[in-house]
Amino acid sequence: MIVERNAARGAVFLALLCFLASGTLAQEFPDRPIRFIAGYPPGSQSDTVARLLGQGLTQLWGQQVIVDNRPGAAGNIAAEITARAQPDGYTMLLVATNHTIVSSLYRKLSFDPVRDFEPVALVSTTPTILIVNPSLPVKSVADFIAFARAKPGELSYGSSGTGASPHLVMELFKTIGGLDIVHVPYKGIPQALVDLLAGRIHTMFSTVAPAMPYVRSGKVRALGVSTAGRSRAAPDVPAISESLPGFDAASWQGVLVPAATPKRIVQRLNAAIVRIVRTPEVNQRMVALGYNPVGSTPDELGAFIRSETTKWSKVAKASGARLD
Repeated sequence: MIVERNAARGAVFLALLCFLASGTLAQEFPDRPIRFIAGYPPGSQSDTVARLLGQGLTQLWGQQVIVDNRPGAAGNIAAEITARAQPDGYTMLLVATNHTIVSSLYRKLSFDPVRDFEPVALVSTTPTILIVNPSLPVKSVADFIAFARAKPGELSYGSSGTGASPHLVMELFKTIGGLDIVHVPYKGIPQALVDLLAGRIHTMFSTVAPAMPYVRSGKVRALGVSTAGRSRAAPDVPAISESLPGFDAASWQGVLVPAATPKRIVQRLNAAIVRIVRTPEVNQRMVALGYNPVGSTPDELGAFIRSETTKWSKVAKASGARLD
């Protein structure tokens, strides 16, 4: 009997030690610098989000968060590096809309965009804005749809490249609107904007920040934003869904970590990121840059990524877009 009681006490003591050790480990994270990988070049939209979060985390934890830009292949290079990293919370990845598109575009990927990562938080959504050269006799989304339907194959649109978000957003718009508009891919949004201003293409979807100076000057005309509701960054521009029900194609930014990262670390990262996103200074800064701040739970981001992957796989298939 005494032996049994001692064994029971030993088991309880061991369990208590494990509990205390688990709490200590959670409190110790992070105890060294964190690498925050962004698959986009410095100065890009997603890079700006990474640096806002990195600065906030550095201030909050007293540990340096180093933004590591690894652009190329629609974010695949950054994703592959992160997928192979140790699942200890010291490597994070900032992803955007392309993360849910690449599996439909590339014949071979060295990682699985869903299974190889743990979701941490949806940071923000970002509308793209439908703009046209002002020479077109249209002043609304409804006008544009009617005009394009009357001229099948005669209008052209620019994008930042085949398979990029602005390309597939327009393909979704074309599908829902029943339109035939010719795609002209460019190396980036700035190059497409140059040709739109010159009248060499008729229309395009652009992120809000680079487009709004031209909208305000009257050099291009804004018809609608791609989010389900109006954007705080362009409140006077209607949502496309007001004229085309069911259209919703927000760009977004989120944070992932390698699969098998301990749940306690994922939750600690999530709590910190949500806290930063919701601070007035960061919130206002993001809105000024054209973002809609979110700050979701890990489960909400996971469900969102699965939903977006399904949606964009259908659009990519319909468009015929494929990349090697």
